[in-house]
Amino acid sequence: MNWGKIGLFLGGTLFGSAGIRILSSRDAKKVYTHCTAAVLRVKDAAIDQVAVLQENCADIYAEAKAINEARYEKASGETIILDDDAEVEAVGETAVGAELITE
Repeated sequence: MNWGKIGLFLGGTLFGSAGIRILSSRDAKKVYTHCTAAVLRVKDAAIDQVAVLQENCADIYAEAKAINEARYEKASGETIILDDDAEVEAVGETAVGAELITE
């Protein structure tokens, strides 16, 4: 018999049992609770940053769209009337609401 291997096995078993008791102690639970609270605060901060980023991207997209619409209008010499992201070319016509009325 190899007494070294048996000793290692018994030592590991003893250390594992003591480790379980240490990890399930009241102090360890406090540490787990504080770590979990910190993770939740980080998650909330990340969600707030994502919301700000989405708002900024929406603003940038809207301004870029307005710039392009102005360029198209200037280049074509026609009036472009937008209603809910739908483009209507109005040459000698008047757009009212979502309907196009020919004069």
